[in-house]
Amino acid sequence: MKPLPVTGVALAGVALLLTACGPFSSSQQKDRPAAAKEFPRADRPVAPVVSTRWSSEEARDRVNEADDIMDKAGIRPGMTVADIGAGEGYYTVRLADRVGPKGRVLAEDIMPEVIEALSRRITREDWRNVSVRLGAPEDPKLPTNSFDRIFMVHMYHEIAEPYAFLWHLSPALKPDGELIVVDANRPTDQHGTPPRLLACELAAMGFRMEELIPKPTAGGYFARFRRIAARPSPGSIVPCALRF
Repeated sequence: MKPLPVTGVALAGVALLLTACGPFSSSQQKDRPAAAKEFPRADRPVAPVVSTRWSSEEARDRVNEADDIMDKAGIRPGMTVADIGAGEGYYTVRLADRVGPKGRVLAEDIMPEVIEALSRRITREDWRNVSVRLGAPEDPKLPTNSFDRIFMVHMYHEIAEPYAFLWHLSPALKPDGELIVVDANRPTDQHGTPPRLLACELAAMGFRMEELIPKPTAGGYFARFRRIAARPSPGSIVPCALRF
């Protein structure tokens, strides 16, 4: 299947989705993490975390999901990759196998019990090129200038503070690194992210959508982003929302 043209998607999305943002009251701020308070809230619903897996590993392998997504993302031996929202480690271990002993994979999640279970799996299966880290909803806490690719698979719609999260994530990519998002094309409160909304929120952080490909076997679409501009100051960020 040919990729969808992305220029119109990204640029039209930005034009249609920017919304006004006024100052936040103290009551609006009190329930937010300190590292997120200077950023705007997402002007759209945020889906709750309901499961650590999108589907069974066996079902996903039957349709060749991980290999197909890794091929599209250009994952090669020796690369360093972050798997954000790693869950039970479906992509973590397959990325580790693809990048090989000279590559590295950092698996991150925000739930301590998930990180503990994933750490046990990594130890049990002897993945020596994998590290596991606990992140925060507003900050993945990734090392600067470290990753060729950052994966976010079926988790973007669960990010409660997307502007703070992406702002903190951005420096972790190498200059030629890419951000890979896999999600469903449906509203965020239905555990998906419309591509135009995704393009707009990433554009606010200086990212450009390079490719958008429908991927029914992965439960939605594959999107590839490259950073083309510096991070904005938090106070200058204008939140996005779908408006028809």
